[in-house]
Parts: sequence; structure tokens; C-alpha cells
Amino acid sequence: MKLNANNKVLDLTEPQVMGILNFTPDSFSDSGKFFSLDKALYQAEKMLAEGATIIDIGGESTRPMAEEVSLEQELARVVPLVEAVRQRFDCWISVDTSKAEVMRESAAVGMDLINDIRALQEPAALEMAAALNLPVCLMHMQGQPRTMQSNPHYEDVVMDVIEFLQNRTALCLQAGMKREQIIWDPGFGFGKTVEHNYKLLQQLSRLCAQGFPVLAGLSRKSMIGAVLDKPVEERLIGSVTGALIAAINGASILRVHDVAETAQALKIWQATKVAK
Repeated sequence: MKLNANNKVLDLTEPQVMGILNFTPDSFSDSGKFFSLDKALYQAEKMLAEGATIIDIGGESTRPMAEEVSLEQELARVVPLVEAVRQRFDCWISVDTSKAEVMRESAAVGMDLINDIRALQEPAALEMAAALNLPVCLMHMQGQPRTMQSNPHYEDVVMDVIEFLQNRTALCLQAGMKREQIIWDPGFGFGKTVEHNYKLLQQLSRLCAQGFPVLAGLSRKSMIGAVLDKPVEERLIGSVTGALIAAINGASILRVHDVAETAQALKIWQATKVAK
């Protein structure tokens, strides 16, 4: 499988590492540590050197109970950073947004991939994504960030997620998007209990068997903390282990905070696969 954008090709034959760059003052994990352009660019450069091929830029915290960010705020955070990263680095740039206007403005300055936790359900998002003709990641979420963890319930979490993503994909295809430009994300931690999350991780191969690249993002999330009883800053080994399990089960893109350690784990796995 391959993605195409802006005369670039991303080969997904082997899992690719997506480095998280939260350009917000209230990120759940890095607490605004990179909330200045210089620091953000330094972090982007560091992640690329460590093995990331995609930088995922987000201007809205989507942790549970997060406050919503206005369009103006999100544009002011995201667009200058996308432009600065594009000017400096030859990498894939993903933008984590649900807003059509942020998609449009980010594409104008060099975005390659739309990463939408709301699966293009916000006003005009579907039409905008189709018009931009860029790869799109559709994520499953039950509820909205502020309320999603209040009481998640599923008949069969894996099947429910697959059916939701199939339905969103059908609408994307109807809107004129290309099948080969669509990525699926089960949405670890978005409206799911700890048990739901691990069921999805256990059976991620069922999602991957549907014919779309799958993005797995469980880095430092509460599903890791719940099992290890560790705070966010002590979830490195759990996060890398989760990412590796996702890769073994077929994930094509791993969205992580800890790029170097994830890339090293993948190298060991890949060396094991090709050993004769």
C-alpha cells in the first residue's frame, strides 16, 4: 500500500512512524512543552532524525474534558507551523483537525495528510477533504472529547468500529475521494473503556483485513496507565510495547510521542522477520 500527496509517495509496506507535535498549551501528554515555534521546530527535527517519516501537527487538545478551540485559535496555531515545517524539512506533514477551514489553509502551505478524529463529520469537512484530494485518516470516536469517556458502550466494539469506518468510507467515496487515499484509525481512548481498547488492539488484524491502511495511536494513553498504574511521563515502555503489538497485528502507521524508542523496537521486529 502507498499514499500519494504533493508529488510524494509514502510506502506502507513496512510500518511508518508518525511523530506527534501538539502545538497547544494544554496537551494531555507534553503539557505545552513545545508551544513556541522554535521549540516545535526543534522537536520536529529531533523526531525526524530519530526515524519519523510523518509529523502530525495538532492545534486542539482532544484529551477527555478538553475545552474546544475556536477556528481562529486553531488557524493561528497550526498554519504557521505547517508552513515552517514544510520550508525546513522534506517529510510528510499530517494535520490533526476536524475543521474544513483549517484543512484548506494547511493544504495551501504544505499539508500532505488530513488526520480527523471526527471522521469528516464536521460542517463542510467531507466536501473540503474531497476537494483537496489528499490522503485522509478517518478515526472512530464515540461521543465528543469532552464527554466521550463518561459511559462508553458497545455490542461488539471491534465490529462496531469496523461498521462505522465502513460507513464513513462509503460517504467519502461518494464524495469523490479515492479509496487508496483513505486510512482507518480505531480511535484508541476515544469513547472506549480499558477493555474496549485492548480488545481492539488484540483484534486489530480484523480492521487491517478490510483493505485500508490502519493508523494506531495509543502512545501514553490511559489504556497504558491503567494496566501499569503509571503516570503519563512513565508510560514509555508500555507505549512502545503497544505500538509494536499494533505493528505485528498489521498497523501501517504508528502515531507516537517516543519516536526513537518505537523505531528501535520496529527494527528488532523487522530483523526477526527476515532472519534466515
